[in-house]
Amino acid sequence: MTLVRSTVVVFPQKQTHVKTLVQLSMPAKAAGTWLVTEQTPFHPVSHIWPDHPADRGMVKVNDVNHDITDCQVGAVELETKQLFVGHDIPVKRDTEGWVFVVVHHIDEAIELADGSEIELTVDAEYQQALSRGHSAGHLSSLAINKVLHHDFWRKEPTRCDELGYFDFHSYAQTKSIVSPDCSTDTYRLGKTLRKRGLNSADFVSQLDEIAEKINQQLEQWRVNGAAVVMRKEGEALTDSRYWQCDLGEEAGLIEIPCGGTHINSLTEYELLTVSFELVSDQELVMVTSVVPAK
Repeated sequence: MTLVRSTVVVFPQKQTHVKTLVQLSMPAKAAGTWLVTEQTPFHPVSHIWPDHPADRGMVKVNDVNHDITDCQVGAVELETKQLFVGHDIPVKRDTEGWVFVVVHHIDEAIELADGSEIELTVDAEYQQALSRGHSAGHLSSLAINKVLHHDFWRKEPTRCDELGYFDFHSYAQTKSIVSPDCSTDTYRLGKTLRKRGLNSADFVSQLDEIAEKINQQLEQWRVNGAAVVMRKEGEALTDSRYWQCDLGEEAGLIEIPCGGTHINSLTEYELLTVSFELVSDQELVMVTSVVPAK
């Protein structure tokens, strides 16, 4: 029995096409086929924090193209070679005797022998639109922290972000969604956040002014056109990856742990803006919108 290995991912280096070998091919839980390969340019949706959608694209098998209709994280039990996909995964990432893989789904039922050669091609335009949205989300989270830092905390919380500002974003965020040229963050402005020192009432009463200051900060960072680099500690899906950028702040080059796909440079933006929707006195949504550079 061939040993299954963790999928080598090439999307961090912007590679959108690979010829690779099949590690596993089997009927999907509902219909179609699950396909696990040695390498992939596809970013899968995470079962733990599914903020970044799956890439789109196709697989060529025996000169026939099939659409990849979904792409998820999976885990293979090495002893049995049994595959678990998405929320069915029963173990944590570093569990002995298991490997984590990228699972591609096609709607057709096909049979492929382990070791068969296939070609995978990502929809590069869609992937790049998601990348712009995801990097924009990092930028707006840093910007809101900076804008709130001096005037909206009555005492100092213990957690700061990578730029050294009080980390409202990580304290308050309950959900994030990346979509093409957009990032949507949901924040809870509850009792716990107020105990940490946030003046929630002042914050809510000044949303328009705060949004304007965030947009001014985003524009300042955008015009500097800094490079964005994905630092990776290895080639496998489970190896840690980090978003790096120097925004011209005192902190210098910063990095944020992130397994998503991202832009190469802030010059890829024509405009970056945020807007707020106050859902209730305890729930706030921040939408970060992108106009891509031409």
